[in-house]
Amino acid sequence: MSADRSSLSSSSSALSSASSSSSPTWPSSPASPLTPATAVALLQQHHLLHEIINGERWTLDVQAIPDADTPFDAVTYDTREVRPGTLLFIKGQFRPEFLEAIPAQTLRCYVAETDYSTHTDAPGIIVSNVQQAMSLLAAEFYGRPQERMMLIGITGTKGKTTTAYFAHAILSAASHGKAALSSSLARCLDGQHFEPSHLTTPESLDLFRMMHEAADNGMRYFVTEVSSQAYKRNRVFGLTFDVGAFLNISPDHISPIEHPTFEDYFHCKRQLVSNSRTLVLGADCDHADLLREDAASQGVAVTSFALHDQAAGLSTPADVVAVDDDANPGAFSVLVRGKKVQDFQLSMRGKFNIANALAAIAIALEAGVSPDDTALQAVNDVQVPGRMERFVSSDGIIAYVDFAHNYLSTKTLIDEVERQYAGRNPRIVVVAGSTGGKALDRREGIVKGALGRAESFVFTTDDPDREDPEEIARQMSSYVTDPQAMTRIVVDREQAVDAALQDAREHPDRLNILMLIGKGNETANTINGKPVSYPGDAEVITRLFAQSTGMRTACAVPEVR
Repeated sequence: MSADRSSLSSSSSALSSASSSSSPTWPSSPASPLTPATAVALLQQHHLLHEIINGERWTLDVQAIPDADTPFDAVTYDTREVRPGTLLFIKGQFRPEFLEAIPAQTLRCYVAETDYSTHTDAPGIIVSNVQQAMSLLAAEFYGRPQERMMLIGITGTKGKTTTAYFAHAILSAASHGKAALSSSLARCLDGQHFEPSHLTTPESLDLFRMMHEAADNGMRYFVTEVSSQAYKRNRVFGLTFDVGAFLNISPDHISPIEHPTFEDYFHCKRQLVSNSRTLVLGADCDHADLLREDAASQGVAVTSFALHDQAAGLSTPADVVAVDDDANPGAFSVLVRGKKVQDFQLSMRGKFNIANALAAIAIALEAGVSPDDTALQAVNDVQVPGRMERFVSSDGIIAYVDFAHNYLSTKTLIDEVERQYAGRNPRIVVVAGSTGGKALDRREGIVKGALGRAESFVFTTDDPDREDPEEIARQMSSYVTDPQAMTRIVVDREQAVDAALQDAREHPDRLNILMLIGKGNETANTINGKPVSYPGDAEVITRLFAQSTGMRTACAVPEVR
């Protein structure tokens, strides 16, 4: 696919002529309906097909499948959704008896990595990798929707969601509402209505269904977060992003069921580079040189971005630069190849949010938005739920609700709080837990990100799943090596927030700041594999402030100081 758009990485002069008013165009080659014959041909083309099994016959001849040239009526990976004419993908920890529960004559065909002919009369297409096969065939079933929109893919250890929201806001403004979004927080497929999401990057079949819906709704842009698991589990196999963005990297998601090592985690994220037509790269990203090498080896042009802050010593050269205004939190100017283009004033405070906004601006420029287009100003009004939401009690206690859930995000958040309240000697109380069964490195990382600066830790519940939340809390407590820091364990999260508040009130001579981190805007805890309702940190702290001495204000940004 080749979009008709200007690119910063290909030509600096193209920036002045890029226009957001012109629609991107793509080749008009409609996909053929997905039939057994076209499915088998596509799998053969990608060297995924082993054989076709129908009863006792094992063959490569697609005519072994009845009506091989008749399109499938539906595709799914859930046996409960099978209806007449369905193609079923069998993946993961599948129980064969699920096939036996499907009514006779409804399942038309299945795709799997092994033979299930003893459990169903439906013919099977046996492949070497069912996740890759599902991605390819889902794209075909839904008419290759990626060819009808400009695709933006964003990865990194922190900042993906906020950057996606910023980029979506710009592209929506530039296209009069014709931008779709898929993030870990929410999805928007018609440019107007947002619905909750459940995965950072959905299963490929769901992703292509969403893209199909967005394209049918007339969307011109599709912005999505791309997780390391998206490549680990082939959720975006065969998909090429028009603009890929790599924000940053640090250890995360290290566990037996996710990534065994940081190298594996980073390698998975690096796949975005070779699967993008152009790359937007954080110039201060660790291992940026390797990422540039990846891009060069694949002929992918790179546009870099960097935050410049003289007081913090940040001055890495980059194509797109944000110059922070230390005297005015949230204010910054953007320079493109050394030329100032626009000034901005974010409602979301924090230097890390300036960096996220800058990444989104660089993405938009690569997507064809002109550097002088007022659509870039859309970043100013973005507020992402559960990201640095700020609440203040009538007696001056400040609480932040944030999704920070690993070393880098916790450290960055506390860096910003210390910067905001420099000179006031803030007393920081951290309320945190960590997920069960995965991302085991986060337990130490969260503590390490706050160590030496938080004076009190309250460890509690945060999606423990099938682990004991008290044991997770004990592990986290063991990483607190600061002898001056107080630690306590309060398993019930609402009670933990209350305990932190009481702790703060025992020090009325200090500026107390409560950091309620890890859950953001989430309103459930995963316990024993099931979501258990939880009011949410924002609601809990709002109620506690109101119950005690009243809450002076509840807002999502720090006051200007």
